Amino acid sequence: MSDQSTISKRGQEASNTMLRIDMEIYGKALENIFHKETNPDGALILNMAENNLSWYLLKEKIETLTRDNEIPDWVSNYTMSTGAPIFREAVAEFLSRFLTKSPINPDHLACSAGATPVIEVSAWILGDEGDVVVFPAPSYPVYTPDIGNKGRLERYDLITHDDLEDIHSEPLLDIEHLEKAKSDIEGQGKQFKMLVLTNPDNPTGGMYTLEKLLKITDWCLENEVHLVVNEIYGLSLIDTNHPAIKGDYKKDIDFVSFAQIMQDRQSDYLHLWYSISKDIGSSGFRVGLAYSFNEQFLKAYANLNAPHMISNYTQWVFQMVLSDHDFMENYIQKNQEALTESYAVVVKSLKAVGITYVPSRGSLFAWIDLGDFLSAPTQEAETELWLDIYHKTNVLITPAHGFGNSKRGQYRLVYTAISKGDLDVAMRKLGEYFRGLNKLKSDTD
Repeated sequence: MSDQSTISKRGQEASNTMLRIDMEIYGKALENIFHKETNPDGALILNMAENNLSWYLLKEKIETLTRDNEIPDWVSNYTMSTGAPIFREAVAEFLSRFLTKSPINPDHLACSAGATPVIEVSAWILGDEGDVVVFPAPSYPVYTPDIGNKGRLERYDLITHDDLEDIHSEPLLDIEHLEKAKSDIEGQGKQFKMLVLTNPDNPTGGMYTLEKLLKITDWCLENEVHLVVNEIYGLSLIDTNHPAIKGDYKKDIDFVSFAQIMQDRQSDYLHLWYSISKDIGSSGFRVGLAYSFNEQFLKAYANLNAPHMISNYTQWVFQMVLSDHDFMENYIQKNQEALTESYAVVVKSLKAVGITYVPSRGSLFAWIDLGDFLSAPTQEAETELWLDIYHKTNVLITPAHGFGNSKRGQYRLVYTAISKGDLDVAMRKLGEYFRGLNKLKSDTD
């Protein structure tokens, strides 16, 4: 039989390119989930950005709605590729009331089956092959394949700092950083096409002030750079007045949706991404959206989105869920309370063993510095430590690879994927592990 591949060159590339380096070990961990009574030595998974803290509320709501309401006939038919009108109207009303605090026109929404296709389709439309998308680092690693697999856009990690202590108050991105990135990119003969901000940030949990967003917006408009703000964690906010964490914050920063700036500027260069995966703990339902005033962008999106349409059944269910504003208000409040309590568990444990972290204002993450425990300042040493943590504690955190930060030894910990009780167990195991490393380090000094 011939050794020659039977698939295309791009297929071969895909077969040899991992989505993320922790997928294989994550799959094995899923087969060995921790249970306090039946599997106390099982895996405690803190690497995937999932929010299961309030699933019990959403589950009960969906079960009630689907039991008490007859499925409408339109569910079995084709609908608009950007989402059924009744669904987009419900989404627009939900966003206007709870996230953006400004009017959202459903005609400017395009909905896809999850955040990934939203990013992929947007990248395809806004940039040409070889164009550059800038991300303030550290940033979500899987942005790289999302913009590159099909759109063939390139990622530029914009370094704004080295040490975690530098970003204790807020993200440091400023105009000087953007000017440097533009100079670097154009010096390579390429085009700075897009700037993507995640607010609140993944992985640091930092939050951009309105003043900073306005300055960045003005620069992007002046330089004809598409500015996209991903507000996928916009309702996953930490109560920074919680007594266990209050001392970590030097100033108050309120979340302000980029949609308010978009409404004021009405520019073809400004866009918003959102998904219900994190804020509403429903990543498995696959619902994401793009919001833009750019009519040509929306037309292109409608023509490209057919492979990424949300199932009509899902649209029907969440049209009902999102339209119940009393339920959503209660859900968001309880979810933020649970989010804060779990975050406080993490912070208490990190402080007890002297691990540096970025005080989070939102998202599902703690961004931590384990650089003192590396055997060397290399990517190989980062992976070695990450695997050692898992093999000795059965706690799986997100590996350091792919975030784009300059200093080695920084990792992401997701504290919302498991219950608060299980999180207590996970943090106790991590604490014991790091105390052991600290003792070993002190004995050899």
